[in-house]
Amino acid sequence: MRSGSVDALPRPGQTWAGWRRAAGTLWGVLQHDRFAFAGICIYALFVLIALSGDIFAQLVYGARPALTVGFVAAFFVALIGTSVGIIAGYYGGWLDAVLMRLADVAFGIPYLPFVIVLVAFLGPSLWNIVLTMALLLWKDTARVVRAQVLTLRERGFVEAARVLGSSPRRLMLVHLAPNVLPIALLYGSLAVGWAILTEASVSFLGFGDPARISWGYMLQDAYISQALSGGAYNWFIPPGVCIMLVVMAGYFISRGYEELLFPRLRRR
Repeated sequence: MRSGSVDALPRPGQTWAGWRRAAGTLWGVLQHDRFAFAGICIYALFVLIALSGDIFAQLVYGARPALTVGFVAAFFVALIGTSVGIIAGYYGGWLDAVLMRLADVAFGIPYLPFVIVLVAFLGPSLWNIVLTMALLLWKDTARVVRAQVLTLRERGFVEAARVLGSSPRRLMLVHLAPNVLPIALLYGSLAVGWAILTEASVSFLGFGDPARISWGYMLQDAYISQALSGGAYNWFIPPGVCIMLVVMAGYFISRGYEELLFPRLRRR
């Protein structure tokens, strides 16, 4: 009786072989049936959501102010920088000198301290953060666009349009602006990452909008609650990864524009 019952028990090797056969069967079904694969993905998604809980909800809500600040600030940075660069490069003279001295002043102002001081003075608001970034980040775009316009205004097509009676406004909007648009988009994509990183930094330091949940606010909450020392890594790693990914996205887009504008970079 005892020997028979012992022989009836599966051996460890047989047990693992059975599990491997079951896993292989499941993987074969997933490979050959798209509906089964889709079902497993849906289950995995909901399991991930269930395990994330409130952290996932905060990540979703935190993406709104981050992307809003990023895209709106980048739009104004590209708009202001391109406008200043075109006007300074086309007219030259004293107007060019005044605008470039303003750019030098902007270069001399510490970026993050200026944002913190101005937001603290104006009040913790998302749009005040956008305003402060637009006041400083336009300088790089303006300088590069100005340098491009200085060469474009001497080209034959600009001179021909001037001879035909085109006004300075038409020359700048129709003939110069389209030629510097790729450069403006390049610096605009970089500004998206800078804006999102700035909003997260300001919110982490406690100067963000308290009525909005942002990734920086999540990091501040985790820091105050000492999540790192308590081992609550799921509290601060997800917002940090989200900030890193969106900043990397802006860098990847700008890299693509660089290769488009400067084809020699592709050979390296």
